[in-house]
Amino acid sequence: MKIIIWKKKAAALLAAALAVSLGGYAASYPTEALATERQLPIYCVDRGQQKICSISFDAAWGNEDTQTLINILEQYNVKTTFFVVGDWVDKYPESVKALNDAGHEIMSHSAHHDHYNSLSTEKITADLKESSDKIEAITGVRPTLIRCPYGEYDDHVVKAIRDYGMEPIQWDVDSLDWKGISADEITRRVTSKVQPGSIVLFHNAAENTPAALPGILEYLIGQGYSVVPISQIIVKGECNQDYTIDHTGRQKAAKSATEGNAAPGASGSAENSPAASTGNT
Repeated sequence: MKIIIWKKKAAALLAAALAVSLGGYAASYPTEALATERQLPIYCVDRGQQKICSISFDAAWGNEDTQTLINILEQYNVKTTFFVVGDWVDKYPESVKALNDAGHEIMSHSAHHDHYNSLSTEKITADLKESSDKIEAITGVRPTLIRCPYGEYDDHVVKAIRDYGMEPIQWDVDSLDWKGISADEITRRVTSKVQPGSIVLFHNAAENTPAALPGILEYLIGQGYSVVPISQIIVKGECNQDYTIDHTGRQKAAKSATEGNAAPGASGSAENSPAASTGNT
């Protein structure tokens, strides 16, 4: 039975990976050639030399490891952001509640994991409302952030999201955990790429993420990083008024907005110290 469950889990992750490789994630990384002609989501945040970063998890299909992730994060007293699909909320409401009770942010990953690029503005707006309503019904908190399914977006998608009053969030560090790579490979990828203001992408149902997470957290804490939810690292307000986003997707506060939007917590503070002497769970 365990083998059958894992095969289903692997098949779901493989399907997501294939969808990504066929074009979803191809649209997820801005390039110099695109310059500022496109409307971009936030990939990372300009925090200068302040050692602060965010960890995020996408939850769309499986749920086998969600509680394990909660336990690991609790051990290190780290709060993160979970982007959940509305259908996942319907299927696992107890996990949504557990994440919220543990102090993690619950944000939207769409209602049904549809390709937003192929949806009209009206359908995107309806999808945002549906997913947000489902999350708020359990957590009592309405999401303000969304990660588009497949990391896919275009100008009309970004505009629709911001017009609705939400902020689209991508990532600048991809763990590639969805590919089924080893825990050591995941750890090497994340620790070699993270920098001040980074947003790291994980998935709640990837095979080796629970094994990699303790070592990654120990590295970040040891390097003096404060790990906070995404809403605490980004600059809030209106795009091109309170902040700008450059061609790489890096968000930067506009002039005096910097102080008012600084994330709490000093680098290397005790709030991210492990609750135990080892990273094992």
